[in-house]
Amino acid sequence: MIFERIRQIIAEQLDLEVDDIKMESSIQDDLNADSLDVMEVAMAVGDEYDIEISEEELENIKTVGDVVRYVEAAVSED
Repeated sequence: MIFERIRQIIAEQLDLEVDDIKMESSIQDDLNADSLDVMEVAMAVGDEYDIEISEEELENIKTVGDVVRYVEAAVSED
């Protein structure tokens, strides 16, 4: 499941417990990620799913659920 893998990636990148990461978690507010962390998460997710998340698109991604929906949409286009 995409959500489970993204949770693992975020946990690894931000040194968090997987169980602390929910769909509604704000990446910056709830998970305390700064802009560099957000970029690193985006690159790791992009590498995992062989997609690219542009800076413009990244500005619209605020929650873990946003990441999941973005990846689901991107992989369904293939």
